[in-house]
Amino acid sequence: MVPVTDDRSAQVALSDALRASHRRLVDTLSAFASDDVGRMAYTKDWTVAQVASHLGSGAETFLLFLGAGRDGTVAPGVEQFQPIWDRWNAKSAHEQVRDALTADAVFLDAVDALGEQQQRDWRLQMFGTDRDLPGLLRMRLAEHVLHTWDIAVVLDVAAVLPGDAAGLVIEHLPMMVQYVAAPSALLTVRVETTDPAHELELSLDPAGSRLDLVPAEGNEAPVLRLPAEAFVRLVYGRLDPDHTPPTVSADPELLEALRATFPGV
Repeated sequence: MVPVTDDRSAQVALSDALRASHRRLVDTLSAFASDDVGRMAYTKDWTVAQVASHLGSGAETFLLFLGAGRDGTVAPGVEQFQPIWDRWNAKSAHEQVRDALTADAVFLDAVDALGEQQQRDWRLQMFGTDRDLPGLLRMRLAEHVLHTWDIAVVLDVAAVLPGDAAGLVIEHLPMMVQYVAAPSALLTVRVETTDPAHELELSLDPAGSRLDLVPAEGNEAPVLRLPAEAFVRLVYGRLDPDHTPPTVSADPELLEALRATFPGV
């Protein structure tokens, strides 16, 4: 993958990855018979249709974020989201699947409709952080590829995340580690990924964990080697033994400790 060097190239790469993930979602859902969308997805408390519904309602909430950043208004909150969630929860399984694909496409079309100046000027304070447009798209991409995988893995236990999308989501992981890591002890791990290649440093601490995109020099920490998509799934709690590629290389006790640290979102 060509490294992202500026906001414009980042946005193009992210938009392309979101379009590709949308196509993958369409293909994945079309592989299910209408009655099968009631099967449980990887997220054990949601059916395939409910995961699709989550992506559909998410497309609508991200559309609100997109409009707020474009228009310079305050980011929407639960008051705006709750009616969206209620409406999607009231849909039938068939409607959730069908409408999720429509809502997803509407969001992508709205992104494409932004003018170049609107793209450059787009800013929004959300979740305590000032975000630009690539930052918003990276958040949506992470949600989209992970939940599409939650559905795809029902039919293919060996399903993986697309490598190009995983490479883009890597930059979102430092924030995720801060929020979701739940280590029981201090631990520093050097993470080496492939497809694409990254060298990272994961510092776990019950008082606050972090992921640095560049490891410290001379660090003698244990090493975790794995595809970038597998590392993304690890942080999101989706690298259990039955869904771990054979290319993952780490001490078994280290891998188990990391799985326990990232229980899933």
